[in-house]
Amino acid sequence: MKELRISLIALSLSVLFTTAVGAQCETWNGKPFEEEASNAHVLYRGVVKGKTVADLEALSDAEFKIAYENWEKAYKLAPAADGQRPSHFSDGIDLLKVKYKKTTDAEAKKAIAERILGLYDQQIECYENEAFLLGRKGFDMFYMPEYGFRQSTYDVLKAAVEKGGNDAEYILLEPMGQILAYFFKSGKIEQPEAQQMYSTLEAIAEYNQENNDTYGQYYKDSKARMDNAFKEVEDDVFDCGYFKKKLMPQYEESPNDLEVVKYVYVKLRQQGCDSTETFMQDMKASYEQLAKAVNDSLEIARRERNACYDATQLQKEGDYSAALSRYEECLNSSDQEMDDEGKAQIYYSIASIQLYRKNNTGAALSAARKAASLTSGWGRPYLLVGDCYAKMGRNCDDWTSRLAILAAMEKYRYAKSVDGEVAEDADKRLSQYYAAMPEKQEGFMRNVSAGQQVTVGCGIGETVTVRFKD
Repeated sequence: MKELRISLIALSLSVLFTTAVGAQCETWNGKPFEEEASNAHVLYRGVVKGKTVADLEALSDAEFKIAYENWEKAYKLAPAADGQRPSHFSDGIDLLKVKYKKTTDAEAKKAIAERILGLYDQQIECYENEAFLLGRKGFDMFYMPEYGFRQSTYDVLKAAVEKGGNDAEYILLEPMGQILAYFFKSGKIEQPEAQQMYSTLEAIAEYNQENNDTYGQYYKDSKARMDNAFKEVEDDVFDCGYFKKKLMPQYEESPNDLEVVKYVYVKLRQQGCDSTETFMQDMKASYEQLAKAVNDSLEIARRERNACYDATQLQKEGDYSAALSRYEECLNSSDQEMDDEGKAQIYYSIASIQLYRKNNTGAALSAARKAASLTSGWGRPYLLVGDCYAKMGRNCDDWTSRLAILAAMEKYRYAKSVDGEVAEDADKRLSQYYAAMPEKQEGFMRNVSAGQQVTVGCGIGETVTVRFKD
Protein backbone atom coordinates (compact mmCIF):
# COMPACT_ATOMS: atom_id res chain seq x y z
CA MET A 1 0.00 0.00 0.00
CA LYS A 2 2.86 2.39 0.89
CA GLU A 3 4.53 1.71 -2.47
CA LEU A 4 1.21 2.40 -4.24
CA ARG A 5 0.85 5.80 -2.50
CA ILE A 6 4.40 6.76 -3.48
CA SER A 7 3.74 5.77 -7.09
CA LEU A 8 0.52 7.82 -7.18
CA ILE A 9 2.32 10.87 -5.73
CA ALA A 10 5.10 10.52 -8.30
CA LEU A 11 2.55 10.18 -11.10
CA SER A 12 0.69 13.31 -9.90
CA LEU A 13 3.90 15.36 -9.79
CA SER A 14 4.82 14.15 -13.25
CA VAL A 15 1.42 15.19 -14.63
CA LEU A 16 1.67 18.61 -12.97
CA PHE A 17 5.16 19.17 -14.40
CA THR A 18 4.12 18.06 -17.87
CA THR A 19 1.07 20.35 -17.73
CA ALA A 20 3.21 23.33 -16.64
CA VAL A 21 5.76 22.73 -19.40
CA GLY A 22 3.01 22.27 -21.94
CA ALA A 23 1.34 25.53 -20.92
CA GLN A 24 4.49 27.61 -21.23
CA CYS A 25 5.28 26.03 -24.61
CA GLU A 26 1.74 26.27 -26.00
CA THR A 27 1.39 27.32 -29.65
CA TRP A 28 -1.53 28.88 -31.50
CA ASN A 29 -1.67 26.05 -34.02
CA GLY A 30 -5.23 24.75 -34.40
CA LYS A 31 -6.45 26.71 -31.38
CA PRO A 32 -9.67 28.79 -31.27
CA PHE A 33 -7.53 31.83 -30.57
CA GLU A 34 -5.08 31.20 -33.44
CA GLU A 35 -6.17 34.21 -35.50
CA GLU A 36 -6.23 36.51 -32.47
CA ALA A 37 -2.76 35.42 -31.35
CA SER A 38 -1.36 35.57 -34.88
CA ASN A 39 -2.74 39.06 -35.44
CA ALA A 40 -1.24 40.32 -32.17
CA HIS A 41 2.06 38.72 -33.19
CA VAL A 42 2.06 40.49 -36.56
CA LEU A 43 1.17 43.86 -34.98
CA TYR A 44 3.95 43.86 -32.41
CA ARG A 45 6.52 42.30 -34.76
CA GLY A 46 5.87 45.08 -37.24
CA VAL A 47 7.23 47.48 -34.65
CA VAL A 48 10.11 45.52 -33.09
CA LYS A 49 11.47 43.44 -35.97
CA GLY A 50 15.14 44.16 -36.62
CA LYS A 51 15.44 46.57 -33.71
CA THR A 52 17.94 46.46 -30.88
CA VAL A 53 17.09 47.29 -27.28
CA ALA A 54 18.52 50.76 -27.89
CA ASP A 55 16.21 51.15 -30.90
CA LEU A 56 13.24 50.10 -28.78
CA GLU A 57 14.18 52.65 -26.13
CA ALA A 58 14.02 55.35 -28.78
CA LEU A 59 10.43 54.50 -29.75
CA SER A 60 7.72 56.97 -28.93
CA ASP A 61 5.51 56.10 -25.98
CA ALA A 62 2.67 55.33 -28.36
CA GLU A 63 4.75 53.00 -30.55
CA PHE A 64 6.18 51.20 -27.56
CA LYS A 65 2.72 50.77 -26.03
CA ILE A 66 1.41 49.18 -29.25
CA ALA A 67 4.35 46.83 -29.39
CA TYR A 68 4.28 45.89 -25.72
CA GLU A 69 0.54 45.38 -25.39
CA ASN A 70 0.33 43.24 -28.52
CA TRP A 71 3.39 41.23 -27.48
CA GLU A 72 1.81 40.65 -24.07
CA LYS A 73 -1.38 39.45 -25.74
CA ALA A 74 0.40 37.18 -28.21
CA TYR A 75 2.64 35.77 -25.50
CA LYS A 76 -0.17 35.04 -23.07
CA LEU A 77 -2.23 33.28 -25.73
CA ALA A 78 0.61 31.30 -27.28
CA PRO A 79 4.00 31.59 -25.50
CA ALA A 80 5.74 29.50 -28.17
CA ALA A 81 4.01 31.24 -31.12
CA ASP A 82 3.65 28.68 -33.94
CA GLY A 83 6.26 26.36 -32.50
CA GLN A 84 8.80 27.36 -35.15
CA ARG A 85 10.14 30.60 -33.71
CA PRO A 86 11.14 31.75 -30.20
CA SER A 87 10.28 35.39 -30.86
CA HIS A 88 7.64 35.67 -28.11
CA PHE A 89 10.42 34.92 -25.61
CA SER A 90 13.31 36.84 -27.20
CA ASP A 91 11.21 39.88 -28.15
CA GLY A 92 9.64 39.87 -24.70
CA ILE A 93 13.08 39.95 -23.12
CA ASP A 94 14.06 43.00 -25.19
CA LEU A 95 10.80 44.84 -24.51
CA LEU A 96 11.06 44.13 -20.80
CA LYS A 97 14.64 45.38 -20.78
CA VAL A 98 13.34 48.74 -21.96
CA LYS A 99 10.76 48.80 -19.16
CA TYR A 100 13.47 47.77 -16.69
CA LYS A 101 15.73 50.64 -17.71
CA LYS A 102 12.94 53.19 -17.55
CA THR A 103 11.51 52.01 -14.24
CA THR A 104 12.77 53.74 -11.10
CA ASP A 105 10.82 51.86 -8.41
CA ALA A 106 13.09 49.20 -6.88
CA GLU A 107 10.36 46.60 -6.34
CA ALA A 108 9.01 47.09 -9.84
CA LYS A 109 12.49 46.73 -11.32
CA LYS A 110 13.03 43.54 -9.37
CA ALA A 111 9.76 42.09 -10.67
CA ILE A 112 10.66 42.97 -14.25
CA ALA A 113 14.13 41.45 -13.81
CA GLU A 114 12.59 38.22 -12.56
CA ARG A 115 10.26 38.12 -15.52
CA ILE A 116 13.14 38.62 -17.97
CA LEU A 117 15.02 35.71 -16.44
CA GLY A 118 11.85 33.62 -16.51
CA LEU A 119 11.49 34.19 -20.26
CA TYR A 120 15.03 32.88 -20.74
CA ASP A 121 14.10 29.73 -18.82
CA GLN A 122 10.93 29.27 -20.87
CA GLN A 123 12.78 29.70 -24.14
CA ILE A 124 15.29 27.08 -23.05
CA GLU A 125 12.47 24.71 -22.19
CA CYS A 126 10.56 25.26 -25.43
CA TYR A 127 13.30 25.84 -27.99
CA GLU A 128 16.47 24.42 -26.38
CA ASN A 129 19.70 26.25 -27.39
CA GLU A 130 20.50 26.09 -23.68
CA ALA A 131 24.17 27.07 -23.68
CA PHE A 132 23.62 30.24 -25.71
CA LEU A 133 20.56 31.31 -23.72
CA LEU A 134 22.20 30.61 -20.37
CA GLY A 135 25.06 32.84 -21.47
CA ARG A 136 22.72 35.69 -22.38
CA LYS A 137 20.78 35.17 -19.16
CA GLY A 138 23.93 35.20 -17.00
CA PHE A 139 25.25 38.27 -18.82
CA ASP A 140 22.01 40.15 -18.11
CA MET A 141 22.03 39.00 -14.49
CA PHE A 142 25.56 40.26 -13.95
CA TYR A 143 24.62 43.78 -15.00
CA MET A 144 21.41 43.84 -12.95
CA PRO A 145 22.02 45.24 -9.43
CA GLU A 146 19.44 42.76 -8.12
CA TYR A 147 21.75 39.87 -9.07
CA GLY A 148 25.26 41.22 -9.90
CA PHE A 149 27.91 39.37 -7.93
CA ARG A 150 25.56 36.79 -6.42
CA GLN A 151 25.99 33.03 -6.39
CA SER A 152 23.01 32.53 -8.71
CA THR A 153 24.65 34.73 -11.35
CA TYR A 154 27.91 32.83 -11.09
CA ASP A 155 26.10 29.49 -11.34
CA VAL A 156 24.30 30.53 -14.55
CA LEU A 157 27.47 31.91 -16.16
CA LYS A 158 29.43 28.83 -15.15
CA ALA A 159 26.77 26.53 -16.64
CA ALA A 160 26.82 28.56 -19.86
CA VAL A 161 30.59 28.19 -20.14
CA GLU A 162 30.57 24.48 -19.36
CA LYS A 163 27.70 23.69 -21.73
CA GLY A 164 28.87 26.00 -24.49
CA GLY A 165 32.53 25.05 -24.55
CA ASN A 166 34.32 26.74 -27.44
CA ASP A 167 30.97 28.07 -28.64
CA ALA A 168 30.48 30.14 -25.48
CA GLU A 169 30.06 33.80 -26.46
CA TYR A 170 32.83 36.34 -25.97
CA ILE A 171 30.47 38.51 -23.89
CA LEU A 172 30.87 36.05 -20.99
CA LEU A 173 34.61 36.56 -20.56
CA GLU A 174 34.69 39.95 -18.80
CA PRO A 175 31.80 39.29 -16.38
CA MET A 176 33.31 35.93 -15.47
CA GLY A 177 36.70 37.54 -14.90
CA GLN A 178 35.16 40.06 -12.53
CA ILE A 179 32.98 37.62 -10.64
CA LEU A 180 35.78 35.03 -10.36
CA ALA A 181 38.12 37.64 -8.88
CA TYR A 182 35.45 38.84 -6.46
CA PHE A 183 34.38 35.34 -5.42
CA PHE A 184 38.00 34.31 -4.84
CA LYS A 185 38.80 37.44 -2.80
CA SER A 186 35.69 36.97 -0.69
CA GLY A 187 36.34 33.26 -0.10
CA LYS A 188 33.28 32.03 -2.00
CA ILE A 189 35.40 29.82 -4.25
CA GLU A 190 38.73 28.15 -3.59
CA GLN A 191 41.91 28.39 -5.65
CA PRO A 192 41.38 25.16 -7.67
CA GLU A 193 37.97 26.27 -8.93
CA ALA A 194 39.17 29.79 -9.76
CA GLN A 195 42.16 28.37 -11.60
CA GLN A 196 40.14 25.75 -13.49
CA MET A 197 37.40 28.19 -14.55
CA TYR A 198 39.86 30.85 -15.67
CA SER A 199 41.82 28.27 -17.66
CA THR A 200 38.60 27.15 -19.34
CA LEU A 201 37.74 30.73 -20.30
CA GLU A 202 41.27 31.31 -21.55
CA ALA A 203 41.10 28.20 -23.73
CA ILE A 204 37.77 29.33 -25.22
CA ALA A 205 39.20 32.76 -26.02
CA GLU A 206 42.36 31.36 -27.60
CA TYR A 207 40.42 28.82 -29.65
CA ASN A 208 38.18 31.51 -31.11
CA GLN A 209 41.04 33.92 -31.75
CA GLU A 210 42.54 31.26 -33.99
CA ASN A 211 39.42 29.74 -35.52
CA ASN A 212 36.61 32.30 -35.43
CA ASP A 213 37.06 34.61 -38.42
CA THR A 214 34.01 36.70 -37.56
CA TYR A 215 34.44 37.26 -33.83
CA GLY A 216 38.08 36.36 -33.17
CA GLN A 217 39.05 39.96 -32.39
CA TYR A 218 36.09 40.30 -30.03
CA TYR A 219 37.34 37.30 -28.07
CA LYS A 220 40.82 38.81 -27.94
CA ASP A 221 39.54 42.17 -26.66
CA SER A 222 37.18 40.55 -24.16
CA LYS A 223 39.96 38.31 -22.85
CA ALA A 224 42.13 41.40 -22.29
CA ARG A 225 39.36 42.91 -20.16
CA MET A 226 38.90 39.61 -18.34
CA ASP A 227 42.63 39.50 -17.60
CA ASN A 228 42.52 43.04 -16.29
CA ALA A 229 39.68 42.15 -13.93
CA PHE A 230 41.52 39.03 -12.80
CA LYS A 231 44.90 40.71 -12.35
CA GLU A 232 44.27 41.55 -8.71
CA VAL A 233 44.11 37.90 -7.67
CA GLU A 234 46.18 36.10 -10.28
CA ASP A 235 49.24 35.95 -7.99
CA ASP A 236 47.27 33.92 -5.46
CA VAL A 237 45.44 31.76 -7.99
CA PHE A 238 48.19 30.66 -10.37
CA ASP A 239 51.66 29.20 -10.12
CA CYS A 240 54.72 29.06 -12.38
CA GLY A 241 53.06 27.44 -15.41
CA TYR A 242 50.49 30.19 -15.89
CA PHE A 243 52.96 33.04 -15.47
CA LYS A 244 55.54 31.36 -17.65
CA LYS A 245 53.00 31.17 -20.48
CA LYS A 246 51.93 34.76 -19.88
CA LEU A 247 55.31 36.43 -19.38
CA MET A 248 57.83 34.53 -21.48
CA PRO A 249 56.55 36.13 -24.73
CA GLN A 250 57.35 39.51 -23.19
CA TYR A 251 60.86 38.34 -22.39
CA GLU A 252 61.37 36.84 -25.84
CA GLU A 253 60.11 40.02 -27.50
CA SER A 254 62.39 42.30 -25.44
CA PRO A 255 65.39 40.21 -24.29
CA ASN A 256 67.58 43.32 -24.07
CA ASP A 257 65.20 45.43 -22.00
CA LEU A 258 66.45 45.42 -18.42
CA GLU A 259 63.08 46.25 -16.88
CA VAL A 260 61.25 43.54 -18.81
CA VAL A 261 63.85 40.90 -18.02
CA LYS A 262 63.95 41.84 -14.35
CA TYR A 263 60.17 41.89 -14.02
CA VAL A 264 59.69 38.55 -15.75
CA TYR A 265 62.48 36.86 -13.82
CA VAL A 266 61.39 38.19 -10.40
CA LYS A 267 57.76 37.42 -11.11
CA LEU A 268 58.43 33.86 -12.21
CA ARG A 269 60.64 33.30 -9.18
CA GLN A 270 57.93 34.70 -6.89
CA GLN A 271 55.38 32.38 -8.49
CA GLY A 272 57.44 29.28 -7.76
CA CYS A 273 59.43 28.68 -10.94
CA ASP A 274 62.52 26.57 -10.27
CA SER A 275 65.58 28.86 -10.47
CA THR A 276 67.69 25.91 -11.68
CA GLU A 277 65.59 25.52 -14.84
CA THR A 278 67.51 26.45 -18.00
CA PHE A 279 65.13 29.24 -19.01
CA MET A 280 65.39 30.79 -15.55
CA GLN A 281 69.17 30.62 -15.55
CA ASP A 282 69.32 32.16 -19.02
CA MET A 283 67.05 34.97 -17.90
CA LYS A 284 69.08 35.59 -14.78
CA ALA A 285 72.28 35.75 -16.79
CA SER A 286 70.66 38.14 -19.25
CA TYR A 287 69.42 40.34 -16.44
CA GLU A 288 72.83 40.48 -14.74
CA GLN A 289 74.50 41.41 -18.02
CA LEU A 290 72.00 44.16 -18.79
CA ALA A 291 72.09 45.47 -15.23
CA LYS A 292 75.88 45.76 -15.36
CA ALA A 293 75.70 47.62 -18.67
CA VAL A 294 73.38 50.28 -17.34
CA ASN A 295 74.64 50.36 -13.75
CA ASP A 296 76.03 53.85 -14.21
CA SER A 297 73.16 55.14 -16.30
CA LEU A 298 71.16 58.19 -15.37
CA GLU A 299 68.16 56.06 -14.51
CA ILE A 300 70.05 54.03 -11.94
CA ALA A 301 71.57 57.17 -10.49
CA ARG A 302 68.18 58.82 -10.29
CA ARG A 303 66.67 55.89 -8.46
CA GLU A 304 69.53 55.75 -6.00
CA ARG A 305 69.26 59.45 -5.39
CA ASN A 306 65.48 59.79 -5.27
CA ALA A 307 63.75 57.49 -2.79
CA CYS A 308 60.27 58.65 -3.81
CA TYR A 309 60.83 57.83 -7.47
CA ASP A 310 62.54 54.55 -6.66
CA ALA A 311 59.64 53.49 -4.45
CA THR A 312 57.09 54.01 -7.22
CA GLN A 313 59.22 52.01 -9.64
CA LEU A 314 59.67 49.19 -7.14
CA GLN A 315 55.92 49.09 -6.63
CA LYS A 316 55.34 48.82 -10.38
CA GLU A 317 57.91 46.02 -10.57
CA GLY A 318 56.22 44.07 -7.82
CA ASP A 319 59.03 44.40 -5.26
CA TYR A 320 56.62 45.50 -2.54
CA SER A 321 58.85 45.09 0.50
CA ALA A 322 61.53 47.27 -1.04
CA ALA A 323 58.89 49.76 -2.16
CA LEU A 324 57.64 50.15 1.41
CA SER A 325 61.13 50.73 2.67
CA ARG A 326 61.82 53.40 0.07
CA TYR A 327 58.49 55.13 0.65
CA GLU A 328 59.45 55.47 4.33
CA GLU A 329 62.80 56.92 3.28
CA CYS A 330 60.97 59.31 1.01
CA LEU A 331 58.75 60.57 3.84
CA ASN A 332 61.64 60.96 6.28
CA SER A 333 64.15 62.51 3.89
CA SER A 334 64.98 66.16 4.36
CA ASP A 335 66.06 66.26 0.72
CA GLN A 336 62.55 65.61 -0.54
CA GLU A 337 60.32 68.67 -0.59
CA MET A 338 56.67 67.65 -0.65
CA ASP A 339 53.39 69.39 0.00
CA ASP A 340 50.53 67.71 1.84
CA GLU A 341 49.04 66.39 -1.39
CA GLY A 342 52.31 64.69 -2.27
CA LYS A 343 52.55 63.14 1.18
CA ALA A 344 48.97 61.96 0.87
CA GLN A 345 49.86 60.15 -2.35
CA ILE A 346 52.80 58.43 -0.63
CA TYR A 347 50.69 57.31 2.32
CA TYR A 348 48.01 56.05 -0.03
CA SER A 349 50.57 53.95 -1.94
CA ILE A 350 51.88 52.53 1.35
CA ALA A 351 48.34 51.70 2.44
CA SER A 352 47.58 49.98 -0.88
CA ILE A 353 50.64 47.76 -0.64
CA GLN A 354 50.05 46.91 3.02
CA LEU A 355 46.44 45.93 2.44
CA TYR A 356 46.38 44.33 -0.99
CA ARG A 357 49.90 42.89 -1.20
CA LYS A 358 51.05 42.36 2.36
CA ASN A 359 47.75 41.61 4.10
CA ASN A 360 48.78 43.98 6.92
CA THR A 361 45.44 45.58 7.70
CA GLY A 362 46.60 47.60 10.70
CA ALA A 363 49.45 49.27 8.84
CA ALA A 364 47.22 49.85 5.82
CA LEU A 365 44.53 51.51 7.94
CA SER A 366 47.01 53.81 9.63
CA ALA A 367 48.51 54.93 6.31
CA ALA A 368 45.12 55.37 4.65
CA ARG A 369 43.88 57.58 7.50
CA LYS A 370 47.00 59.74 7.18
CA ALA A 371 46.43 60.06 3.44
CA ALA A 372 42.82 61.10 4.04
CA SER A 373 43.80 63.67 6.67
CA LEU A 374 46.35 65.41 4.44
CA THR A 375 44.08 66.37 1.57
CA SER A 376 40.43 67.15 0.99
CA GLY A 377 38.21 66.15 -1.89
CA TRP A 378 40.07 62.91 -2.58
CA GLY A 379 37.91 59.84 -2.09
CA ARG A 380 40.32 56.98 -2.68
CA PRO A 381 41.84 56.92 0.83
CA TYR A 382 38.32 56.54 2.22
CA LEU A 383 37.63 53.63 -0.12
CA LEU A 384 40.79 52.00 1.21
CA VAL A 385 39.76 52.66 4.82
CA GLY A 386 36.44 50.98 4.03
CA ASP A 387 38.25 47.99 2.52
CA CYS A 388 40.33 47.74 5.70
CA TYR A 389 37.21 47.70 7.87
CA ALA A 390 35.58 45.02 5.71
CA LYS A 391 38.69 42.87 5.90
CA MET A 392 39.15 43.38 9.65
CA GLY A 393 35.56 42.31 10.19
CA ARG A 394 36.25 38.86 8.77
CA ASN A 395 38.20 38.01 11.90
CA CYS A 396 35.45 39.16 14.29
CA ASP A 397 32.30 37.52 15.57
CA ASP A 398 29.34 37.57 13.19
CA TRP A 399 27.60 40.63 14.69
CA THR A 400 30.77 42.70 14.86
CA SER A 401 31.62 41.57 11.32
CA ARG A 402 28.31 42.99 10.10
CA LEU A 403 28.87 46.22 11.99
CA ALA A 404 32.30 46.41 10.33
CA ILE A 405 30.54 46.21 6.97
CA LEU A 406 28.35 49.17 8.01
CA ALA A 407 31.50 51.09 8.93
CA ALA A 408 33.02 50.24 5.56
CA MET A 409 29.85 51.27 3.71
CA GLU A 410 29.80 54.62 5.51
CA LYS A 411 33.34 55.26 4.24
CA TYR A 412 32.33 54.30 0.70
CA ARG A 413 29.40 56.71 0.82
CA TYR A 414 31.59 59.47 2.19
CA ALA A 415 34.23 58.82 -0.49
CA LYS A 416 31.80 59.40 -3.33
CA SER A 417 30.24 62.39 -1.57
CA VAL A 418 33.58 64.25 -1.65
CA ASP A 419 34.98 62.85 -4.90
CA GLY A 420 32.74 62.12 -7.85
CA GLU A 421 35.56 60.31 -9.65
CA VAL A 422 35.33 57.38 -7.21
CA ALA A 423 31.53 57.13 -7.28
CA GLU A 424 31.53 54.09 -9.57
CA ASP A 425 34.05 52.22 -7.42
CA ALA A 426 32.17 53.20 -4.26
CA ASP A 427 28.83 52.04 -5.66
CA LYS A 428 30.35 48.75 -6.74
CA ARG A 429 31.61 48.11 -3.23
CA LEU A 430 28.29 49.13 -1.71
CA SER A 431 26.42 46.67 -3.91
CA GLN A 432 28.90 43.91 -3.11
CA TYR A 433 28.53 44.29 0.63
CA TYR A 434 24.79 44.89 0.82
CA ALA A 435 24.12 41.21 1.54
CA ALA A 436 26.48 41.32 4.53
CA MET A 437 24.58 44.06 6.39
CA PRO A 438 22.97 43.15 9.73
CA GLU A 439 19.62 41.40 9.70
CA LYS A 440 16.74 42.94 11.67
CA GLN A 441 16.43 39.73 13.67
CA GLU A 442 20.04 40.01 14.76
CA GLY A 443 19.41 43.56 15.98
CA PHE A 444 16.25 42.51 17.78
CA MET A 445 18.12 39.77 19.63
CA ARG A 446 20.65 42.36 20.81
CA ASN A 447 18.09 45.08 21.55
CA VAL A 448 19.57 47.23 18.78
CA SER A 449 17.26 49.18 16.50
CA ALA A 450 17.72 50.93 13.16
CA GLY A 451 19.24 54.40 13.50
CA GLN A 452 20.93 53.59 16.80
CA GLN A 453 24.57 54.62 17.23
CA VAL A 454 26.85 51.67 17.94
CA THR A 455 30.62 51.50 18.35
CA VAL A 456 32.33 48.84 16.25
CA GLY A 457 34.88 46.76 18.11
CA CYS A 458 37.53 44.38 16.85
CA GLY A 459 40.09 47.16 16.49
CA ILE A 460 37.94 49.38 14.24
CA GLY A 461 36.64 51.84 16.83
CA GLU A 462 34.19 53.64 14.54
CA THR A 463 30.72 54.64 15.69
CA VAL A 464 28.15 53.68 13.07
CA THR A 465 24.47 54.25 12.54
CA VAL A 466 22.79 50.86 12.50
CA ARG A 467 21.08 49.95 9.24
CA PHE A 468 19.46 46.65 8.50
CA LYS A 469 19.28 44.78 5.25
CA ASP A 470 15.85 45.23 3.63
